[in-house]
Parts: sequence; structure tokens; C-alpha cells
Amino acid sequence: MISVETVDYHTAGEPFRIVTAGLPPVPGDTVAERRAVALGAGGTATDPRPSALDDIRRLLTREPRGHAGMYGGFVVPPDDDEAHLGVLFWHKDGYSTACGHGTIALGAWAVDSGLVAAPQDGVARVRIDVPSGRVTAAVHRSGGRTTAVTFRNVPTRIAARKLPVATSRGTVAVDLVHSGACYASVPAASLGLGVAVDQLPELTAVGREIRAALADEPATRHPSDPRLSGVYGVILYEELPDTPSGPGQRNVTVFADGQIDRSPCGSGTSARLALLAADGRLSAGEELRHESVIGTVFTGRLAGGHPDGLITEVTGTAHRTGEHRFVLDPHDALGTGFLL
Repeated sequence: MISVETVDYHTAGEPFRIVTAGLPPVPGDTVAERRAVALGAGGTATDPRPSALDDIRRLLTREPRGHAGMYGGFVVPPDDDEAHLGVLFWHKDGYSTACGHGTIALGAWAVDSGLVAAPQDGVARVRIDVPSGRVTAAVHRSGGRTTAVTFRNVPTRIAARKLPVATSRGTVAVDLVHSGACYASVPAASLGLGVAVDQLPELTAVGREIRAALADEPATRHPSDPRLSGVYGVILYEELPDTPSGPGQRNVTVFADGQIDRSPCGSGTSARLALLAADGRLSAGEELRHESVIGTVFTGRLAGGHPDGLITEVTGTAHRTGEHRFVLDPHDALGTGFLL
């Protein structure tokens, strides 16, 4: 019988299921190598090979224990002793290379669980190795409670601007940015759409079209690590009024094979920050107020330069929603479950 223990959080509405017990060993010297093991020989980010590890991913992302919008991570050893933990990010289709909302949730969990010591008032820094590199979650505390988490991403680099991409709604100009994963940014209005819940079917469909159309685009290839290549998410955004601190935008990110991010997308926010900076719309000291399709908010800022791009920081909140022990009875005819 499979038995798996998890602690569940949500970050700005997007779920993050942290697996704390029940994993088989995942070989590898680094988190990136362990992700390759999880994908399996010949597997891809959205089509991993069957394995005992992937049985657990499917168990947790499929009904009746999960759902098609589920997201989570396997806690694994870090690359070295300088980090507190490592993580393999997963969703209903496979394994991602980066996840800002997950990093925020992991930072909160690491402090809330006592894995990383934290002050009653002040900031604790949680260093996390993810497939795209080492990231940091600065966990803000007040009165013994976690109040917010600031995620510092790996360097963000613009790969292409205004690439023409043909869709069923016409040809649109797409910007490509590597920010732990590769994101394509498109103004929703250029597709005749708005970022609204009642337009999610249309947004999802065109997001999948754009991702498929960019499958062979050279700019989607990561310059130094081919494991980070390929479009992961399509950010469909619209402008909101500026705030006293800087610009405002709303987005919905369609990632993997048509999954919707309920949050404003953490790593995707890094991509938007780089583009706004390149357009002269965001300077040091200013903040992007980034709203999701459900109205939740991240704030993002520039944190400095780097030889590989810009360093960005994204702040949000994460809240624990439950603790679970999931089991799979060997006599259960549904096995690891189903997706609708």
C-alpha cells in the first residue's frame, strides 16, 4: 500500500502540496539531476516515464485525492550544505524547473515547521535548491506569525522581443523571457480577450496554441542549460492603473499542458519585471503590483544586476490549508486516479 504524507499551502490562491514522507529514494547529486531521474529516460517535462516516484505525483494531482489544478513539490536533499532543502516541482502533467509561488509556500513551511529557525519579529532566510538554481525565500515575521514571504529568483534574461506568432485569433507579438523557466508574454487585448474568469476557456485555448507554436523557436532554448529550455508558461496580461509605487498589471498564466495559475505566477512576475524595466516603465525603488485572474496580488521589484540578467524579488503570502496522509489501497480499481 502506498502511503504519502503532505502539508498543503496556498500562495495567493494557487495550491502547493508539500510531500514530507513516503517518497522512494530519488538518485542524483543535484536537484537538477534528480529532476532528470523523475522525468525518466526519454521522458519530457510534460510526459514523464512511469516510475514509483511518478505514481506519487499522479496520485496527488488526480481525483479523488487531487484535481487538475493541483501543484506541489517533493522535498529532496539540497545540492550542498549551503541550502536548507531541495525541491522537485510538479503539476498534473509533469515536472517544472521553477516555481515562485511554490518557493513562497516552502519558505513559510520551513519556518512554520521549525526546519529553519526564525525570530518572533524580523526575517528568516530559507535557501532552496530548485532545478533552475538556488533561490531564497525571505520569511517576514511579526508577533511570532509569518506575515509574508519575499522570493529572490535566479537571474532573469530577456530572450526575444515581439516575435510574430500565428494563432486562431490572428498573429500576435510575443516576448520571451527566461526566469527559471521560459515564459511567453502576450497582451490579452491583442487576442481580443480580457483577463477575466469568464474568459478562461478562451485564454486557456490560445495559451496552449502559443506554447505549441513556439516549440521550435530558438529563443526558447536556454543559453547554458538545455534542461531549462522550452516554453513553460504563456502569460496573458493587461494593464491596470499605476499605483504610487509603480505600474499595475493583471495576468493569467497558462502553463504546462493548459493548466491555469490561480496566483499572479511568481517566476512569471520576474519575467514581467524584466520586460517592464526594458521598456523604461520600472526603475529601482519602484514596484509592480501584479494581480491574478482571481484578484490576489504579488508585488515585484528589481533587486540588482547580474551577468546573466536581472535579479528580481517577488513578495506574496502563503497559508497552510491542511495536513494529510494519502493512501492507495492495492485493491482500488481507480489506482492513482483520473483527470477530468
